[in-house]
Amino acid sequence: MFIEQRINEKFNSVGSHVKNTYDLVDGSGAGVMVIHNDKIVLEEYWGKHSKEPDARTIQEDSQFHIASVRKSYIGFAVAYAVHHGYIESIDDEVTKYLPGTDTELFNKITIRHLLTHTHGLNTQEGRIIREFAPGKGWAYHDINIKMLTEIVKSTTGRTVAEILKEQVFNPLAFKETGWHDEANEKLVQVIKEQNDKFWSTSKGTDGGQKNMYVSTRELAYWGYVHLKQGFIDGEQLVSNDIIKLATSLKSPFVNKDLPQNGFLWFVKDLPAKKTEIGELVPQGSYQILGYTSVAVLVIPKKNIVAVRMFNSFGSTPGYDYLSDIRSFGDTVMGCL
Repeated sequence: MFIEQRINEKFNSVGSHVKNTYDLVDGSGAGVMVIHNDKIVLEEYWGKHSKEPDARTIQEDSQFHIASVRKSYIGFAVAYAVHHGYIESIDDEVTKYLPGTDTELFNKITIRHLLTHTHGLNTQEGRIIREFAPGKGWAYHDINIKMLTEIVKSTTGRTVAEILKEQVFNPLAFKETGWHDEANEKLVQVIKEQNDKFWSTSKGTDGGQKNMYVSTRELAYWGYVHLKQGFIDGEQLVSNDIIKLATSLKSPFVNKDLPQNGFLWFVKDLPAKKTEIGELVPQGSYQILGYTSVAVLVIPKKNIVAVRMFNSFGSTPGYDYLSDIRSFGDTVMGCL
């Protein structure tokens, strides 16, 4: 997959915004890319792979840990399972696909609830608890992600990684996207507190673990594939039905205070106080943000994709990540 680069100074403010965030967070490297009207109009990199003096310089093939942005890939795998009938309906209860689960605790929780963070489950001291009735609130916890990857594997007989490689990575010749257990020269080191409770050291390359690394360019291409509904270089390389399913609003309710979701993507429908999407970003746009402050924003109405990359895990004191990511989207809109 190749997109012509045609740098446009109108988008310099997006680069300045990312550079400003880079100066605020505790990282060592960053990148930004904007694709507008089928051209790369902005591409910049800063810093190094780590804080070591001899660390590699951040460049085109540097692969960043994308944290929760990986959920957009898991959402695609779930959409694949639904589209091909492995999952009959997202309104099926999860107990139908995960036999052996606690039926009382999981009663009335559907796949829709897992996809839109409205399931009401959390973990406490190693056990699963219910915080609210399914579909009656919104909370961002990781328990739903583990369940969704298990459902994908049990229904399709394949892992998230296998589905993505077959359906997306191989057709588009992606070489800088994947799951890694061991460090290599192209992986950007994550800068984090030594005992950060949110950091996961679990290993595996099946797509279910928090060890996904992607280059700035291929994350922008991932967004671009969605923007173009899978129609790339004159061919339908990725199913447009799967992409539409994954990126359309699926929340069981719309609340002016709470975010709205598709298949894990944050979707802009009505304005919401707690959304991660900027006020100026139009309806129908979608975005996903990771704990490393990595983000990909897709704005179909303006034919634009914007990606930012960092290697800072978590937030520094005084850094408001939600305000910053909303401002990022609004800055993109200000360039148009």
